[in-house]
Amino acid sequence: MNSVRVPKMTDLALIEELKTLVDAGKVLTDADSLEAYGKDWTKHFAPAPSAIVFPKTIEQVQAIVRWANQHKVALVPSGGRTGLSAGAVAANGEVVVSFDNMNQITAFNPTDRTVVCQPGVATQQLQMFAEGKGLYYPVDFASAGSSQIGGNIGTNAGGIKVIRYGMTRNWVAGMKVVTGKGDLLELNKDLIKNATGYDLRQLFIGAEGTLGFVVEATMRLDRAPKNLTALVLGAADFDSIMPVLHAFQNTLDLTAFEFFSDKALAKVLARGDVPAPFETDCPFYALIEFEAVSEEVAERALTTFEHCVEQGWVLDGVMSQSEQQLENLWKLREYISETIAHWTPYKNDISVTVGQVPAFLGDIDEIVAKNYPDFEVVWFGHIGDGNLHLNILKPDNLSKDEFFAQCAIVNQWVFETVQKYNGSISAEHGVGMTKRDYLHYSRSAEEVAYMQAIKAVFDPNGIMNPGKIFPV
Repeated sequence: MNSVRVPKMTDLALIEELKTLVDAGKVLTDADSLEAYGKDWTKHFAPAPSAIVFPKTIEQVQAIVRWANQHKVALVPSGGRTGLSAGAVAANGEVVVSFDNMNQITAFNPTDRTVVCQPGVATQQLQMFAEGKGLYYPVDFASAGSSQIGGNIGTNAGGIKVIRYGMTRNWVAGMKVVTGKGDLLELNKDLIKNATGYDLRQLFIGAEGTLGFVVEATMRLDRAPKNLTALVLGAADFDSIMPVLHAFQNTLDLTAFEFFSDKALAKVLARGDVPAPFETDCPFYALIEFEAVSEEVAERALTTFEHCVEQGWVLDGVMSQSEQQLENLWKLREYISETIAHWTPYKNDISVTVGQVPAFLGDIDEIVAKNYPDFEVVWFGHIGDGNLHLNILKPDNLSKDEFFAQCAIVNQWVFETVQKYNGSISAEHGVGMTKRDYLHYSRSAEEVAYMQAIKAVFDPNGIMNPGKIFPV
C-alpha cells in the first residue's frame, strides 16, 4: 500500500485548497479545535491533526476523499468521539473529517419501520425520534447523548440491550458509503431479503472508517417495549451470577442482564446523586431488565428472585416500582464509565462465550491481583452476552506514562487468556490504535492478510483512517 503524507501546518496552499471543497468557515485549524476534534475518549495518544473539515453533503465528502487521494493525505472520521480504542484519534497530522454538520433524519417509512439518518445523527436523537413514532431504537449505551450513528456503525456498537436486540449491525437496513477511492456505493437498498452476492454492507459495519465513510444509513426500528422493569440483585460471589442469569432466562424474556462489582458501585454512590439500591453490602451486583406486561410476569420475576435467595446465590435485591425507580437503578450501572474517568482508567473490552465467563474472569482477576496488587480493578459488563469490561484505575503515585507502560504488560497476559478461551480482544469498542498490535490474539494471520487485502481494494492509497485496526 502506498504511503500517505500528512499536511503540515506550513502547507497553507493545501489547506486553502481543502477550504474550496466545503462551505465557508467549515475548515478549522485553530489549536482548540485541533485538540477537541483530534481525540476520542481514550487518553493514550495526544491529538495532533492538521485541520478539521465539516462537510454538509455527500458530494462534499466525495470531494474531500478525492482531494486526499490526489495529495496522498490521511483522513480520520470523527463522529461523537466517544470511542474507547482510539479509532477516531488523529495523532499524526491527519485531516479530521467531522460529520457534526450531517446530522439530520431525512426520511421515515412507517410500513417498513425504517429511518434514514445522516451519519452525524446522535444515538439519543434517533431514540427520541423513534419514541415519537411509537417505536423503539434498541441499541443503547451510556454515550447515547453524544455518540453518532456513523460512529456506531463504524465500531458495530453494542451496549446494554444486546442480550435481546443484538449489535448495531442487526439494525442497519442499508447505507450509502464513500469508499477510499471516492466512489459512492448504495449497499443493500434497505431490503430485508437480498440474495444477490456479497453483502458489502456488512464489511463496512465494524470497519472503523478504514474502508470508507458512512454518509447515510437506513436504520430499522422495533416495537416499543412495555412497562420495562428492573431488578438489582446483590450476589454472594461471582460464581453465583451465572446461575442467576440462567434462572431468569428460563422464566423471563430479558431485555438486559448487566453486572458490576462492589468497587464500581462504591464509586458511583460516592457521587452523592444516586441512592443505594439496598443496605446489604455484596461483592457483585446484577441488573436485570424485562417487560412486566402483566401481573403474572411480575410474579414470575419475584418467584425467581426468591428461588435465587433460597439457593444462596442472592443476598438482597430490589425491583423498580415506577419509571423513576427504573431510571435510578439503571444509573447504578450507566454512571460507572463517567465516574471512574476521574482515575484515568485503563480499559479492556473483552468477550468470551457466556458459559466461560466465570472461569475467564477468575483467571484475569488472579493475574492482576498477583502481579499488580496495588492496582484497583473495577469490573462491569454486559454479562448476558459474555462481554466484560476490565478497568484498572491509575494509582496517584504513578504518572500516566508509567501506568500505561505497566498496563501494557497486563494487556499481554489478559489477551493470552482471551486467546486461551477463544474470545475477542474487543467485544464492542473496536480495535483502533489501542489494540492493533494485539489483533493476532483474536484473528489468525490468514484472516488478517485477507482483511488487509480487502482494505487495499476499497482504499488503494491507504488514506482512510490509517494506523487503525492494522499498524501502518
